[in-house]
Amino acid sequence: ISGRLAAMRLFLDTFLNGLRAVPGIAWLPLALVWFGIGLKTTVFLVAQAAFFPIYLGAAAGARQVNPLFLRAGAMLGLGRAGLVCTVLVPAAMPHLVTGLRLGLGIAFAYLVLGELTGVPDGLGAVIMDARLLGRVDIIIMGIIIIAAIGRLCDLGLLWGLKLLKSVRRQ
Repeated sequence: ISGRLAAMRLFLDTFLNGLRAVPGIAWLPLALVWFGIGLKTTVFLVAQAAFFPIYLGAAAGARQVNPLFLRAGAMLGLGRAGLVCTVLVPAAMPHLVTGLRLGLGIAFAYLVLGELTGVPDGLGAVIMDARLLGRVDIIIMGIIIIAAIGRLCDLGLLWGLKLLKSVRRQ
């Protein structure tokens, strides 16, 4: 909506860009107070971190869609929902994919951050325990494993998007 309607963009961009300016780590104390130590805090941090690049990608993609495409779809009898599904989303897809990939990468980083807050499980917890024990080898292996899993998640996202694209063509 904010990508297509100027009034909504003005309203949402002011609010969301203000929130986006707050560093993610600054949300940690508030999340700990709201949700305590555990999975809920991690989920909040991951969702908060991933939201902004996905939102910005989607809004930029919607903004870049040529209005002639939307008018052509309307002339062919598409309603609002049809225009969104058939014209707007496919035309905005390059921006959406970029936002999703950036959001996934940032979300993965915040997943590890959430695990550093005292959660007993996960790679972040392993790295923190290794830090306390002075085990640099475990810390480095944790970083390498995080990088490998992050890359696999990115490849999985791209594979899923290609699968959706091929299903849509059929």
